[in-house]
Amino acid sequence: MVAMSYPEKNTEDFIETYMKSKTRKSIDESMAYVNTMDYRELWDYFCETENFCLKNGRALEGFMPMWIGEFYAYYQWYYNIPSSEVLTKAPLDFLKIGYYGLRDMELELAVKKVGCQGL
Repeated sequence: MVAMSYPEKNTEDFIETYMKSKTRKSIDESMAYVNTMDYRELWDYFCETENFCLKNGRALEGFMPMWIGEFYAYYQWYYNIPSSEVLTKAPLDFLKIGYYGLRDMELELAVKKVGCQGL
Protein backbone atom coordinates (compact mmCIF):
# COMPACT_ATOMS: atom_id res chain seq x y z
CA MET A 1 0.00 0.00 0.00
CA VAL A 2 2.73 2.47 0.96
CA ALA A 3 4.79 1.93 -2.20
CA MET A 4 1.76 2.41 -4.45
CA SER A 5 0.36 5.37 -2.53
CA TYR A 6 3.70 7.17 -2.21
CA PRO A 7 5.89 6.34 -5.24
CA GLU A 8 8.28 9.21 -4.46
CA LYS A 9 8.97 7.93 -0.93
CA ASN A 10 11.51 5.40 0.37
CA THR A 11 9.68 2.09 0.83
CA GLU A 12 12.72 0.32 2.25
CA ASP A 13 13.06 2.79 5.11
CA PHE A 14 9.37 2.34 5.90
CA ILE A 15 9.65 -1.49 5.95
CA GLU A 16 12.71 -1.48 8.19
CA THR A 17 11.25 1.11 10.59
CA TYR A 18 7.87 -0.61 10.74
CA MET A 19 9.25 -4.10 11.40
CA LYS A 20 11.30 -2.80 14.36
CA SER A 21 8.57 -0.50 15.71
CA LYS A 22 6.56 -0.48 18.92
CA THR A 23 3.47 -0.61 16.72
CA ARG A 24 4.56 -3.88 15.13
CA LYS A 25 5.53 -5.25 18.55
CA SER A 26 1.98 -4.50 19.76
CA ILE A 27 0.62 -6.50 16.82
CA ASP A 28 3.02 -9.37 17.61
CA GLU A 29 1.75 -9.36 21.18
CA SER A 30 -1.89 -9.44 20.01
CA MET A 31 -2.82 -6.11 21.57
CA ALA A 32 -6.51 -5.86 20.70
CA TYR A 33 -6.46 -2.07 20.39
CA VAL A 34 -3.92 -2.19 17.57
CA ASN A 35 -5.00 -5.51 16.02
CA THR A 36 -8.53 -4.27 15.38
CA MET A 37 -7.49 -1.14 13.45
CA ASP A 38 -8.11 -0.88 9.74
CA TYR A 39 -5.13 0.04 7.58
CA ARG A 40 -5.78 3.80 7.71
CA GLU A 41 -6.11 3.83 11.49
CA LEU A 42 -3.00 1.66 11.77
CA TRP A 43 -1.05 4.00 9.48
CA ASP A 44 -2.06 7.05 11.55
CA TYR A 45 -1.28 5.21 14.79
CA PHE A 46 2.12 4.08 13.48
CA CYS A 47 3.08 7.56 12.28
CA GLU A 48 2.03 9.14 15.57
CA THR A 49 3.43 6.47 17.92
CA GLU A 50 6.76 6.18 16.13
CA ASN A 51 6.94 9.87 15.15
CA PHE A 52 7.42 8.54 11.61
CA CYS A 53 7.47 10.51 8.39
CA LEU A 54 8.17 8.91 5.04
CA LYS A 55 11.57 9.85 3.64
CA ASN A 56 12.00 11.02 0.09
CA GLY A 57 13.40 8.38 -2.18
CA ARG A 58 12.29 5.70 -4.55
CA ALA A 59 9.50 3.26 -3.85
CA LEU A 60 9.90 -0.45 -4.52
CA GLU A 61 7.99 -1.13 -7.72
CA GLY A 62 5.53 -3.66 -9.02
CA PHE A 63 4.47 -6.60 -6.88
CA MET A 64 7.76 -6.66 -4.93
CA PRO A 65 6.63 -4.64 -1.87
CA MET A 66 3.43 -6.69 -1.54
CA TRP A 67 5.36 -9.95 -1.86
CA ILE A 68 7.94 -8.84 0.72
CA GLY A 69 5.11 -8.07 3.16
CA GLU A 70 3.58 -11.50 2.62
CA PHE A 71 7.00 -13.14 2.88
CA TYR A 72 7.85 -11.41 6.16
CA ALA A 73 4.46 -12.24 7.68
CA TYR A 74 4.79 -15.93 6.75
CA TYR A 75 8.45 -16.05 7.79
CA GLN A 76 7.60 -14.62 11.18
CA TRP A 77 4.75 -17.08 11.67
CA TYR A 78 6.70 -20.10 10.38
CA TYR A 79 9.75 -19.53 12.60
CA ASN A 80 7.72 -18.04 15.48
CA ILE A 81 9.98 -15.02 15.95
CA PRO A 82 9.24 -11.36 16.69
CA SER A 83 8.98 -8.93 13.78
CA SER A 84 12.10 -7.15 14.97
CA GLU A 85 14.17 -10.32 14.32
CA VAL A 86 12.82 -11.00 10.85
CA LEU A 87 15.01 -8.34 9.20
CA THR A 88 18.11 -9.89 10.79
CA LYS A 89 17.22 -13.39 9.60
CA ALA A 90 15.98 -12.32 6.15
CA PRO A 91 17.53 -8.93 5.28
CA LEU A 92 15.61 -6.71 2.90
CA ASP A 93 18.58 -6.40 0.51
CA PHE A 94 18.79 -10.21 0.31
CA LEU A 95 15.08 -10.45 -0.55
CA LYS A 96 15.37 -7.75 -3.20
CA ILE A 97 18.21 -9.65 -4.87
CA GLY A 98 16.46 -13.03 -4.59
CA TYR A 99 12.97 -11.75 -5.38
CA TYR A 100 12.84 -12.78 -9.03
CA GLY A 101 13.68 -16.39 -8.17
CA LEU A 102 11.77 -16.61 -4.89
CA ARG A 103 8.51 -15.03 -6.06
CA ASP A 104 7.72 -17.95 -8.36
CA MET A 105 7.93 -20.48 -5.51
CA GLU A 106 5.15 -21.37 -3.13
CA LEU A 107 5.52 -18.95 -0.23
CA GLU A 108 6.29 -21.70 2.29
CA LEU A 109 9.07 -23.08 0.09
CA ALA A 110 10.56 -19.59 -0.34
CA VAL A 111 10.49 -19.09 3.44
CA LYS A 112 12.19 -22.45 3.99
CA LYS A 113 14.85 -21.71 1.35
CA VAL A 114 15.71 -18.35 2.89
CA GLY A 115 15.50 -19.74 6.42
CA CYS A 116 17.96 -22.53 5.73
CA GLN A 117 20.53 -20.00 4.47
CA GLY A 118 21.30 -19.16 8.09
CA LEU A 119 21.92 -15.51 7.32
